[in-house]
Amino acid sequence: MGRIIFYEERNFQGRSHECSSDCTDIHVHLNRCNSCRVDNGCFVVYDRHNYMGNQVFLKRGEYSDFQCMGSTMGMQGTAVMDNIRSCRMIPAHRGPFRMRIYERENYGGQMHELIDDIESLQDRLLMSDCQSCQVMDGHWLMFEQPNFGGKMLYVRPGEYRSPRDSAASNTSRISSIRRITDTC
Repeated sequence: MGRIIFYEERNFQGRSHECSSDCTDIHVHLNRCNSCRVDNGCFVVYDRHNYMGNQVFLKRGEYSDFQCMGSTMGMQGTAVMDNIRSCRMIPAHRGPFRMRIYERENYGGQMHELIDDIESLQDRLLMSDCQSCQVMDGHWLMFEQPNFGGKMLYVRPGEYRSPRDSAASNTSRISSIRRITDTC
């Protein structure tokens, strides 16, 4: 079971709110959110309510200042976030990972089935972009740059005919994909 504690101020100061499940609008509980501590599990946080906008993946650890977020804090996704508005808990997944990616929207064009991380779609699969996908097993992070860099998009089991067109994502393209494992 996951647990994340959000704080109004930097460095875990001010009022706090604890979550152990999804939260559509943290601002119902706090005026703002500038730091958090993940005690257990993994979460994706969003800079808009209802799981919209820029996304960042957080695993167990302390995040003392969202305005200084970056890879040095152990986060995945390099979106600029000056506030956290909503969060999703990522359930633990035991078992195989499987996803089909397509080079065009609505499952068109070249298709590849993934069971492992892909550092570069271009280098490994000769695909310059992924414009739709079907997630059969596991939870995944899709990144706009190779080697899991840039803005990211979280996808869970389901169909995504055009994931970047949704208001939930600000990614311009998909260039690398990583599984969310308990060792992330």
